[in-house]
Amino acid sequence: LIHRLVDAIPAPTDELGQSLNLSCSITTTTGDTIHQVRWLKDKSTLLAYQPGSPVHVSHQDPNILLSSAQHEASHITIKTVRPEDEGCFLCIFDVYPRGQQQGKACVKVTGKVIHQSNTTTIAGTLTTLPCSYTLPARVHQVLWRRINQSGHSTTLGSYSKLSLHRTDRVTLNKNLSHSQLSIQEATLEDESCYVCEFHTYPDGTKSATTCLTVDVLPTPKVNYETLPSGAVEANCSAQSKPSVHIEWDFGGDNRTLGLPVYSSRNHSDGTTTQTSTVLLKAASLSDVKCIVHHPRLEKPIVVSLTNDNSALIVLVAVCVVLVVLLLCLCFCLCKCFVCNKGK
Repeated sequence: LIHRLVDAIPAPTDELGQSLNLSCSITTTTGDTIHQVRWLKDKSTLLAYQPGSPVHVSHQDPNILLSSAQHEASHITIKTVRPEDEGCFLCIFDVYPRGQQQGKACVKVTGKVIHQSNTTTIAGTLTTLPCSYTLPARVHQVLWRRINQSGHSTTLGSYSKLSLHRTDRVTLNKNLSHSQLSIQEATLEDESCYVCEFHTYPDGTKSATTCLTVDVLPTPKVNYETLPSGAVEANCSAQSKPSVHIEWDFGGDNRTLGLPVYSSRNHSDGTTTQTSTVLLKAASLSDVKCIVHHPRLEKPIVVSLTNDNSALIVLVAVCVVLVVLLLCLCFCLCKCFVCNKGK
């Protein structure tokens, strides 16, 4: 009798943390009886069972699942691939009367890049892009590149066991397994896609891309003027990214002379200025407020129509007082200097 074992189906390279299926089969002839099937790795038994109905499992590793136990085939699943799972697995059929028949399936384990696929920051803030490799012992260098809209790549910084290279506005932490690219005071020009690239052995180069969006918070501006007709034209505007939504609070009185008129203007830097104009009856404006909503703000910005002008008047008054005090100080110092020189 000839007993031929079909080698286990070659397992593909699998990423750390994923599940993996392994299969093994045997061809038997009349008179053969399979008493036991075992799966081993590094001489350690992972699974042992006696085929039949029902299947009797005598030993089972917690990370191994018996997927299927057919008469001439065995299928197992590694629930979570670990670094120690790299290597060759043996499936052994104990066949009577021919003895042991075995096959082999070799598994290669690679790491995975963990990153944020897309992230959003606010202009003017410190922005950090994290990136890590699940098999840090294999990393020899980490490199960060920026990809602009035309597809051009610019190296921002790199770190290896021997050296650290970075640009002025960008800092890179000294860690091969958990890399962080930090951008000081992010601007709209920093809006782009960033590639973290791990140079590993023996896995080769592993990379991932994070696309950064930079938002600009609004700074509302309000003003008003009295028209020759006696009506008051009130304006509220805000430049931001993305654009804002503007509302008005008129204090409960029906003082409007029509619905607000909205307009927008797009700028080359990607921001948008939204403006709302409304005509009001001549009356007290102290309780008229502009309300600005922005997606990145938990609460809207509320600006009183009269606050802006009042603040400007106060600012001008303070500046005038400071100038007068400075002139007085200069005069006194000059006078003292002349007097001392005369003496």
